[in-house]
Amino acid sequence: MKHFSILSIGILFLLAATLPDIAGSKLTADSVLVELKTGNLHHVRHQYQHPHETVARQRELVQEQHPHAEILSCADSRVPPEIIFDQGLGDLFVVRVAGNVATDAEIGSLEYGAEHLHIPLLVVLGHESCGAVTAAVQGGEAKGHIATLLNLIKPAVDKSRAIAGDPVANSVRINVQMVVQQLRSSTPILSELVAEGKLRILGGVYSLETGEVTWLSD
Repeated sequence: MKHFSILSIGILFLLAATLPDIAGSKLTADSVLVELKTGNLHHVRHQYQHPHETVARQRELVQEQHPHAEILSCADSRVPPEIIFDQGLGDLFVVRVAGNVATDAEIGSLEYGAEHLHIPLLVVLGHESCGAVTAAVQGGEAKGHIATLLNLIKPAVDKSRAIAGDPVANSVRINVQMVVQQLRSSTPILSELVAEGKLRILGGVYSLETGEVTWLSD
């Protein structure tokens, strides 16, 4: 009977050790969103866990990666996704571009994350006082390739003119919503994954002042 008990305990320890891997293989968009919200709360409270920053984690990722969320965010230096969501190496598949716009290049990267890495959640992340959006609101001519970025944001600015309130804040939010809709309808890959329930796409706006992400409704 003693031998049976020791064996049973050993099996329990073995199962416990494998539970994280089992859970990780069954990640859903909802469970990943909960993790991001929890990580953002760590950031707001400045109570970071700093997960997956060890040498062991770095070596673990040499052969392959299994990120659980992909983020299309602004290139602004004040909005680093790994920090504001308290994530580590290999956790996020991040695409950054001023104004969090989506051209063929950004969409191609996001398609890779969703289709080949099987990431269940895609977040379009804007932020308050976005310089690109502010420039689009102010209008005028932009030099160089910056004009291309502003032209992509202008539809959101035009749509915001009929809304009361701060024009930049409204444009930031509407720009995120429009990019979310653009990605959801992007054929052939993203739209199919959304239709099959394999990918959820939603938006959020980050507060530079509080550090909090306000999630936009689907």
